[in-house]
Amino acid sequence: MIRECILSELDFLPLLTPPEKQGKDSDHYFVFKDREILLISDEDSIFLPSADHLSSLGVDLQREQYLGEFRNSSCFAAKIADDFAENDSIIFEDLRKLPGIIGESMAAVAGRAVHLLEWDFNTLYCGRCSTATFRKEDERAKQCPDCGLLFFPKISPAIIVMIEKDDRILMARSPHFPSGRYGLIAGFVEPGESIEEAVVREVMEEVGLCITDISYFGSQPWPYPDSLMIGFTAKYRDGEIRFIDGEIEDAGWFSCDEIPHVPGSNSISGELVEYFMSRSRT
Repeated sequence: MIRECILSELDFLPLLTPPEKQGKDSDHYFVFKDREILLISDEDSIFLPSADHLSSLGVDLQREQYLGEFRNSSCFAAKIADDFAENDSIIFEDLRKLPGIIGESMAAVAGRAVHLLEWDFNTLYCGRCSTATFRKEDERAKQCPDCGLLFFPKISPAIIVMIEKDDRILMARSPHFPSGRYGLIAGFVEPGESIEEAVVREVMEEVGLCITDISYFGSQPWPYPDSLMIGFTAKYRDGEIRFIDGEIEDAGWFSCDEIPHVPGSNSISGELVEYFMSRSRT
C-alpha cells in the first residue's frame, strides 16, 4: 500500500534568486535561535513574522537566505543570536509543535529552512583545505574558492518499517525514549545498500527477525537534523525477538488495542501506525 498523495500542486516552490522587492507584508520569515523558531504572539494569535515585525522589534538577522515561494509569498530563513530573549511579542517554539500552530504545509517549509540553515553553518569552511566557502548563485550549493570542492545540502536517508504478524505489529523501545514510549524499527541507510536492504538489515540488527513482503508506504523530510524518512510495511517471516546491537531494550507484538503510544499524525511513524489501526477496525 502506498499512502495517498494529497498534493494536487506544490505549495512550495524552491527558488534561488530573491525578488527585486523584499519586505512585503506577505513575505514569510523563518527565524531560528538554535533549533527553535521565532513566532509573533499578538493577543489570541501566533504567527510567523514579517519583515516589518522583525524591524520594529529590533531583530538582527544572521546568515539570511532566500528559500523560494509558498503560495506566491516569498520565504526567507535566518538565524539570530543565542542570547536573544523572548518578550511580550516574541516567543520561541519547538519545530515539532508547529503543524498545530501554523499548519502542516507551512511547518514543512520551516523544516526546510532549519535544514538549510544548519547545512549553511556546517559548511562555512571547506572540509578539504579550510578555506571559507561561498554560496553559488546558480544552484543550491556552496563552493570552496581555493580547491573548488562543492558542498550540496546534506540529506541522510533513513528507513522506518511497520512489521505485521497476524493482527499485531512490532513496536520497540530504545533506552533513549521517554518512559512508556515505543516506536517502529528505524535506522539510517548505509553506503552501498538499497533502501530495501536497509529495511532487512535494520530489523535483523535490532530485533533479530526475518521479514518478507516489503512494500513502500511513503516518505517525509525529517530535519533532525537532516534526514529523509522512507516508510515501509512488511510481514513477519520467522525468528524470535533478540536484542543484538544494543539499540533496543524492549520489543513486542501489539494489537490495535494494546499499542502503548501512538505517534503524532504529522509524522510518518504516526501515519504507519494509524494505517494499521484503521485496517484493524474494519
